[in-house]
Amino acid sequence: MSGAEPQVRRLVALVPVMAAAALYAWAHWCYGGTSAPSGTVALAGGAVLVVGASAAYFAMVRGSGSLFGALFLALGLLLTVTAADQAASRGEVALCVVRDVQAKVQGSAGEGAPAEKTVYRHVLDCPGGYPDELGDDRRIADTGAEVRVAYDARHRASPALEGENSPWTAGSWALALLATSTLLAAAGRGPDA
Repeated sequence: MSGAEPQVRRLVALVPVMAAAALYAWAHWCYGGTSAPSGTVALAGGAVLVVGASAAYFAMVRGSGSLFGALFLALGLLLTVTAADQAASRGEVALCVVRDVQAKVQGSAGEGAPAEKTVYRHVLDCPGGYPDELGDDRRIADTGAEVRVAYDARHRASPALEGENSPWTAGSWALALLATSTLLAAAGRGPDA
C-alpha cells in the first residue's frame, strides 16, 4: 500500500457527497428557480451529473464494491432529485373549502387485470381560485370541510394535501444509499498506482 492510497481513498469517498450536493443544487434551481432552464436542458444537465458521477466512481473505486457502489450512487442521486422536486414543487399552501366530492369508478377489463379503483375528485373553493380541484384515490374530506392544500403557483405540479408530499422519505433513502456508496468507496482499494 502506497502512502498516497489512503488519501486517494478519502477523495474517492467524497464523490457521492460532492455529486449529491451539485445535483441537489442543480435540481433545486431547475424546479424552484425563477430563471430555471428549459425542461430539456434541466434533464440533460441532471443526466450528465448522474451518469458522470457514477462513471467516475466506478473508474476510481477498485474491487467488488465499485459496481454496487456506482449503482447505489446513481440511485441515491436520483432520489436526491426526487427530494429536491418534492421540496420545491409545492411551495405555496392555501386553506380551501371542499365544494363537492365526485367519485368515479375506473374499471378494468381482461383476465388478470387489476381490481376496479375509485378515484375521488374534490372540487375546491380556494382564495385566488387556484387550486380548483384535488384528485386522490381516497376521500380526503366531506363537502364543506376545510383542507390545507400545497400547490405550485406556476402550475408545474398537481396540488396535494399539505404534508403528504414530503421530501423526507426520498431524502432519507437518498442519504442511506449515498452513505453506503461512500462506505464502499472508503473500504475499497483506490486506483492502481
